[in-house]
Amino acid sequence: MRILITGANGLLGQKIVRQCLKNNIDFCATSKGNNRNPDCPEDAYVDMDITSEESVLHVFAHYRPTHVIHTAAMTNVDQCELQPEACKKMNTAAVDIVFRASKSMNAHFQLLSTDFVFDGLKGDYAEEDAVNPLSEYAKSKVEAEKIVLTDATTNWSVVRTIIVYGEGHQLSRSNIVLWAVEALRKGDPLNIVDDQFRAPTWADDLAWGCLEICRKKETGIFHLCGPETMSIYDLVTRIAIYLGISTDGINRVQTNTLTQPARRPPKTGFNLSKSRSILGYAPQTLEATLSRMKSISNK
Repeated sequence: MRILITGANGLLGQKIVRQCLKNNIDFCATSKGNNRNPDCPEDAYVDMDITSEESVLHVFAHYRPTHVIHTAAMTNVDQCELQPEACKKMNTAAVDIVFRASKSMNAHFQLLSTDFVFDGLKGDYAEEDAVNPLSEYAKSKVEAEKIVLTDATTNWSVVRTIIVYGEGHQLSRSNIVLWAVEALRKGDPLNIVDDQFRAPTWADDLAWGCLEICRKKETGIFHLCGPETMSIYDLVTRIAIYLGISTDGINRVQTNTLTQPARRPPKTGFNLSKSRSILGYAPQTLEATLSRMKSISNK
């Protein structure tokens, strides 16, 4: 396998790089700009702009991947709502560019997608459930999925996941667990929604699943997330309890009291039966992953 990774400077991208290094898998890590991951060798990194067909084709022609894992995306949901054209350019048009480049090489194309493609009215979503996006971000991801799902080729996979967390190097964005740990340690009062339910996903588990799809030459849609669906309030409370910090300053609030531009699905979570049976996917619990995060366990 020769795997080309987009968004390699992001949290998931860094974890896929780590898995490739651990398993001696040939890879080319790409992001826009310089390599921000000190664990990634400079000779395995290339600056690539996924919105530029010229940039993408140049890198593909040089590296000639057998597999492409497309993690790069505009993921700030409210920013996507306020900047819909930028969102479509990054999350939909760029997918078309990278997917066509992959097909030109007969490379397997793997698209990372999201639980937000669903409206959140039922939860425990299976791969075949109908999508119904509520936000510009979600719509851009549904359109990206359609590019792949409606293509005549079958050499692709779509991996949907849910709020990814973990530690990385020089990340452009934090994630909910690291944010909660920092906020709880400061002791500031926190207003946390208790009417949104998610299955938080440890980035290391997700990276393993993404690569396992490639290793096993699987195709189609796969749901990969954490093993437990919980409210965001319960998530932050469990982190506080793990850290031995009082939960008195964590206040329950309703989503409708927040001034968020984008609508969120109230309850997602995935049915993991397919991923468990085909991939052997076995995600770890929140507390188990917290014990393996250096910035948390060392303090």
